[in-house]
Amino acid sequence: MHIKKIYILFTFLFVPFLLKAQITQFKDSIIQLSGITMTADSLRAIPAVSIMVKGQGRGTISNSQGVFSIVAFKGDTLSFTAVGFKKKDYRIDPTLPGNNYSMIQLMVEDTTYLPVTIIKPYPTREEFERAFVSSDIPDDAYEIARKNTQAARLRALARYTPIDGREGVNMFLNKQAQSLYYAGQQPPQNIFNPLAWAQFIQAWKRGDFKRKDD
Repeated sequence: MHIKKIYILFTFLFVPFLLKAQITQFKDSIIQLSGITMTADSLRAIPAVSIMVKGQGRGTISNSQGVFSIVAFKGDTLSFTAVGFKKKDYRIDPTLPGNNYSMIQLMVEDTTYLPVTIIKPYPTREEFERAFVSSDIPDDAYEIARKNTQAARLRALARYTPIDGREGVNMFLNKQAQSLYYAGQQPPQNIFNPLAWAQFIQAWKRGDFKRKDD
């Protein structure tokens, strides 16, 4: 029993030192890596370079001047990728002193060879004219906007498109306000309202009351 108490006492005495050593080791393993990505031949800054820590799914992107900064662990491998350049891997030295390190990452331009494209003319002028006339040219933004603002199209959309949440709330609030406005008195009948009759006649002429299956 006495030995057990001594063991517990030594445990409480040495645990803080062990935790402090582990925290110090963890802090020493973290490094703030800053640098710039440049071309290997002309030392020109490369913007928008993706810098990823392999196996961890996190990283950063260099800015318009090619400058980047990332936090990693000593011993991690950084992968530098950019459009038009060869992929470059850099392994952080586990024995680097301190928690800050600056570097210049040089990248080599990569040439991408596309498949050969052969452009052939039409056999005859008549065939070219026939293909040109029958070609389907998609609508531009102005034509699409003009079609979307047609009165007939807007009426059809208003008739068959269900109301959304905002419109439903507005309709409910309007009906509630109307009922409160005529509280304690008889609301007016639209059958004697000439404006309502005019709106009814216009809707009837437009065909709003036709059956949907016609």
